[in-house]
Amino acid sequence: MKKLMTFALCFAAIGSVSAQKANVDAAKKLSGKPDKIEEARSLIQQAMQNPETAQDAQTYFIAGKIEFDAYDNQYAKRQIDPSSVDNIKMSENLINGYKNFVKALPLTAIPNEKGKTDSKTAKSILGTLKGHAADFYTGGSVFLNEGKYYPEAYESFMIYGDLPEQDFMKDQKLVIPDTLRNAAYYYAGRGAFAANELMPAAEAFRKARQTGFDDKDVFIYEISSWQTIAQRDSTMEKTAMQKIIEVAKDGDKMFGMAEPYFFINIVNSLVMEDNFDQAVAAVNERLADNADNPSLYGLRGFVYDRMGKDNESVEDYRKAISYDNADLGTLKNAAKKIFRVGANKWNAIEGGSAEERAARADVKTNYYEVAKAIAEKAKRIGGEDTGDLDYLIDAIDYNLSLAQ
Repeated sequence: MKKLMTFALCFAAIGSVSAQKANVDAAKKLSGKPDKIEEARSLIQQAMQNPETAQDAQTYFIAGKIEFDAYDNQYAKRQIDPSSVDNIKMSENLINGYKNFVKALPLTAIPNEKGKTDSKTAKSILGTLKGHAADFYTGGSVFLNEGKYYPEAYESFMIYGDLPEQDFMKDQKLVIPDTLRNAAYYYAGRGAFAANELMPAAEAFRKARQTGFDDKDVFIYEISSWQTIAQRDSTMEKTAMQKIIEVAKDGDKMFGMAEPYFFINIVNSLVMEDNFDQAVAAVNERLADNADNPSLYGLRGFVYDRMGKDNESVEDYRKAISYDNADLGTLKNAAKKIFRVGANKWNAIEGGSAEERAARADVKTNYYEVAKAIAEKAKRIGGEDTGDLDYLIDAIDYNLSLAQ
């Protein structure tokens, strides 16, 4: 009786394996038939979920082939009538096919019972990926234009950018110029950033930067990603700061004072770590070669402000705003600092002696009125970042009314 049961169990197991292999074979026969794609997918999904065929390279190879065959069929139709195909579905075919092929590849390297690996399947996979490399960039563009930023556009662009560097492609001699790869990484980052997926965005921007993308935006977006990550998760603050410094140094090296944003971030990072002397020294060194740069004087004024050195800070801000090309941020910071110091000086004056009246007149003329003039100049520059100037001007006007 036990022998009969054993034979029965073995027969059942063999039957299960045979059934799943039959599913794989059936899916293979349906691959390339547009009206049978869902049936083919269903069959191969059953094989993927069965332990007996879930580790078989052919399972994932056929799964990938179904997707690439579907893409190729639609591609041929699109050459004749572009309106007859769904570009989004075609792009989805590419990603699905890629993911299945990547699962199949390591399984092709596992020797079978005869000690042989499935090099034929591996060769077919690699040839297909190489032949469709450019299509992933096109697919990413389709997703991006349709607002499918993440994961669709992100994944497609990242696949394109990473493909030449993948270990499994090293013998395929796939050449994609860095000018195209770094553009793909940039657009992958923009997709993830638009979807508020900031860690993937930062990674994509990093790859764009390190493969030579020379637009300042890629550096700015990467820094912005890490700044927001740190704001949302305090445990990431140290990591984010290290990343920001790395990107800022890279940006500063490439753009210098033509784009002071990067040097400002370097100095700000030093200030946040209370390395004030290093921050001042860094600005002084830069001023030695850029003596007429208002942003640098404003930046040193900011450092002195954080050090509690009000006189030095006000002096630097006054110097900064003396230049006609002082930027909006410098003007706003100068107006706020000079007004705040003036208010403190006013509050510290007591009595009504001639000397004290002269001190109040000095505050009114050299602090309140100067701060108001700076704020009004900043407001004339305009832009999205001037909303707080009305409040500042109202506060200055109130203090001026008390100084009459």
